[in-house]
Amino acid sequence: MLYSGDVPPLRLLVVGEDALARAGLRALAESAGLHVAADVPPAALEDLAEEEAHAAAWDVGARGAFDGLRALAAHLPVVAVLWSDEQAGEALAAGARVVLLRDRIEDRLLPAVNAAVAGLVALDVGLAEAVLRPRPAVAPVLAEPLTPREGEVLQLLAEGLTNRRIGERLGISEHTAKFHVNAILGKLGASSRSEAVALATRLGLVLL
Repeated sequence: MLYSGDVPPLRLLVVGEDALARAGLRALAESAGLHVAADVPPAALEDLAEEEAHAAAWDVGARGAFDGLRALAAHLPVVAVLWSDEQAGEALAAGARVVLLRDRIEDRLLPAVNAAVAGLVALDVGLAEAVLRPRPAVAPVLAEPLTPREGEVLQLLAEGLTNRRIGERLGISEHTAKFHVNAILGKLGASSRSEAVALATRLGLVLL
């Protein structure tokens, strides 16, 4: 579904930790002719009513906020707006359909959203080498075996559940779920939930 003057504009959900970054992304989207259904931080996604959005634009921020992206990407095409090319691989692994660098997004957001909605996978030309360049295969090593409970938490983590949802599913507190998630990240040597899932998948520890 491509936008033209003869059809309603595509509806976009804007997601990002930083309110100013979201505001800037919203302004760009609206100037490109997109309709912004809502703009929210990642933590608010689980409380967001079903929006009639065609796609989402996710500003990952300088620190790389990917938690929740996989769950959102399961039912909505996601365009990831990156702050550095090093974030491209993680964004794609987390389920983003299109990845763009934020300093080149002004004239590319609408084509990116159109591509995502059309079912295409695309990336900024500036990211091509970082994503596609062959790298030596290094097998991840698990520092310490996961406990049975950590294995259960990891599987739910791979399904995109938040700590609260993991706790509800397993009958434990949100605090305990967070404790297990942190232990899993430590054992996998991961700096984020999405990186942990990617490493666990390579190790055959989860089924996606």
